[in-house]
Amino acid sequence: MMRNRHTKTKSRLQCSYKLLKNMDKEVKPWPTTCYLNNDSMFQSTIAREASAAGVGLHTGVFGHVRLLPAPADTGIVFRRTDLDNFPIEAQGHNVARVSYATSLMKQGVLLSTTEHLLAAIYSCGIDNIYIDIDSIEIPILDGSAEPFMQMLEHAGVRKLRRKRRYLKVLEPLEVEEGDRRIGIYPADEFRVRCYVDFPHPLVGQQEVEMVVSPDTFRQLLARARTFCFERDIEPLRSMGLIRGGSLENAIVLTNDGVMNGPLRFPDEFGRHKALDLIGDLALAGLPLLARVEAYKAGHALHTQLVSRLLADPSLWTITTGETAPVEREIQLTTLSPAPATD
Repeated sequence: MMRNRHTKTKSRLQCSYKLLKNMDKEVKPWPTTCYLNNDSMFQSTIAREASAAGVGLHTGVFGHVRLLPAPADTGIVFRRTDLDNFPIEAQGHNVARVSYATSLMKQGVLLSTTEHLLAAIYSCGIDNIYIDIDSIEIPILDGSAEPFMQMLEHAGVRKLRRKRRYLKVLEPLEVEEGDRRIGIYPADEFRVRCYVDFPHPLVGQQEVEMVVSPDTFRQLLARARTFCFERDIEPLRSMGLIRGGSLENAIVLTNDGVMNGPLRFPDEFGRHKALDLIGDLALAGLPLLARVEAYKAGHALHTQLVSRLLADPSLWTITTGETAPVEREIQLTTLSPAPATD
């Protein structure tokens, strides 16, 4: 009955993605040496390149993305290979628009939907990397960060002979819009707390709190997919958005259920919002030593927080690896980690 009811919507949404590397569907233990586990005082890059391809969620444009090693102090840099390798640094001052995704722009050159890839790179402690992309939007792949984590697993990690620098928050900063708010506070580790509340029987109130590390991100957040409500599909399409959306790259919620279940986690929606938050915080440009709490926030508030933080140097300082955080146990409020069901 569900299949018949949604045949028309499903046919409009169908599209597929193709990974250029053959990647296992099962989640494997993280095999590489990441900075929170060893040699955290040194910067890192990837050891070898990795590639993937697919459609952009909003533009529907097919593109190829390639991750490449970069020298120390490069940071995370996108390069539009279709525009003579034009560089766009993943930094707060390059944020363009953030309605339904986080887009970057530099000198009129746009790059959309960066948050999932940035969340994977940032959580894995990769300080320096080139991201070559030949289209206007990062491929959405399966709607989560897991394909990007698999790319990073294939690429490996290489330590560089340069001390890592951290952005350590010294004073609190809060941003509010109506009943939505986000704050960043001093801490000796990178911790996030994300609360969402959607009036839907499968969502409701969900809250995730965790210290961010390669292991916690991989286990708790990486496989959580982006989502939308069926009732919003046509309005979004009329706005020129989700042209590449499909039942293969997003959870679609009906009025009382889910069109393309099963869910990967009971609280997959809250987990994906935490994933988005980490991806947007990567625009700080350096690993954070801070605690971030987001209450019903989204891309706009996330990036406002980053911009306001960077604009006020009295709120933070730059420190090196001597004060690097120690990896803590995984923490998740309300619901414990759930195994994958698909």
